[in-house]
Amino acid sequence: MDTVDRLIIFDTTLRDGEQSPGASMTREEKVRIARALERLRVDVIEAGFPAASQGDFESVKAVAETVREARVCGLARANDEDVDRAGAAVKPAAAGRIHTFIATSPVHMEKKLRLTPDQVVERAVAAVKRARQHCDDVEFSPEDAGRSEPDFLCRIIEAAIDAGAGTINIPDTVGYNLPEQFAGLIRDLRQRIPNADRAVWSVHCHNDLGLAVANSLAAVQAGARQVECTINGLGERAGNAALEELVMALRTRQDEFACASRVETREILPTSRLVANITGFAVQPNKAIVGINAFAHESGIHQDGVLKHRETYEIMRAEDVGWGTNRMVLGKHSGRNAFRSRCEEIGINFETAGQLNEAFQRFKELADKKHEIFDEDLQALASEAVAALEEEQTISLVAFRCCSETGETPVADVTLLMDGQETHHQASGDGPVDAAFRAIQGIVQLDAELLLYSVNNITTGTDAQGEVTVRLERGGRAVNGQGADTDIVIASAKAYLHALNRLRRGARRTHPQTEGV
Repeated sequence: MDTVDRLIIFDTTLRDGEQSPGASMTREEKVRIARALERLRVDVIEAGFPAASQGDFESVKAVAETVREARVCGLARANDEDVDRAGAAVKPAAAGRIHTFIATSPVHMEKKLRLTPDQVVERAVAAVKRARQHCDDVEFSPEDAGRSEPDFLCRIIEAAIDAGAGTINIPDTVGYNLPEQFAGLIRDLRQRIPNADRAVWSVHCHNDLGLAVANSLAAVQAGARQVECTINGLGERAGNAALEELVMALRTRQDEFACASRVETREILPTSRLVANITGFAVQPNKAIVGINAFAHESGIHQDGVLKHRETYEIMRAEDVGWGTNRMVLGKHSGRNAFRSRCEEIGINFETAGQLNEAFQRFKELADKKHEIFDEDLQALASEAVAALEEEQTISLVAFRCCSETGETPVADVTLLMDGQETHHQASGDGPVDAAFRAIQGIVQLDAELLLYSVNNITTGTDAQGEVTVRLERGGRAVNGQGADTDIVIASAKAYLHALNRLRRGARRTHPQTEGV
């Protein structure tokens, strides 16, 4: 693909996506998502904010050491310490980038930074120059560009390009712009800045008004050749532009765009499911591209039209984004090779024999409970298996019994293996799940506040697995736990234990970033 016609896909799921409250990821989880993004063939992976914490530094470094096919980027505020930390974190990458930023809107400069415009330009130039000492690829963002004065944007961007920035990113940090307005800003800047042709123009749009994808696409039509986005539109507040929507809009409406991405679209759905599972942020059924209803037709008129000719109501093929036509594939008589082959077909790749063995054992246990195993089931059990091997589980469920009947208070009996010793406890509660959590807490004795309890069915049918997400907070640190089982109360207990294990081990990252693009 000619560089003029290439749209660079810059994925910031691991950085801006992680800023969603409760979406904090461990180093191992970041590496798993980075591998999926590499299979998806994104061009740039923004792996985190290395100066935010030691844990985030280690996570960015681990991604840089793992990923070979995509460029790995670290975010840095416009100061020496941040830039140096980002440089050290991305140093192991096959191709690295430092993304430095500083706020440029009047309200940010006056109220947050308390700096004059001259001081802001000085810091931006110094940060870009220092970043160039670490790597050749430097990106600069004027934070809150969507509400900045155009004249000042021209001044600071021209200086940043002269200092060595090869990519200029224009963020609509608070999702304030409208598509035509944002496209006009991109055109204006590219025309007015004398050295604009020496940089790739990028956009980073937030979804506060539901316009992130629309603004991004309008900017591409105005000449932007990099789009910053996240899987499932994950991100702080209302989220970021959704990668899957951007990529498929570009592909489906190629007649309207002079560029194309190199994304392997069949990896979109597996990557979406992995991110949803790790973060605990479920995808809504009617979500474009990756929602379970995205290619479903219930109206008789629609069904009739699709049966006669698919394009009457479908503008793209479900198979092109990873949906399968025959999703029921395995049962209890299936062997290890069939299991591994089907996993690979739907984007699940095991890095070690141990991961495969653990996942296959869980598959056999599930097959004894369910007659039919679907792709969605495989995604859930594979994620559980990998997490179990990569994370130290000091508390595990040995036995569980719960009694719940009309007119009686539910009671749960739980036996846990904790630090090598089996302990039993019984507790009552407002419901079976509440009783189970109280019984577990009676053993673990870890005071934590329950912030979120969410249940999603993985497949259809009365024997479907339920996938539970639990979010716990203790001492200002929030963690997610996931569990899946055909028994929803057991799935809840698994999720609760998963979160408790993480709290006991100590979260590798809290939510340190207080400003960002």
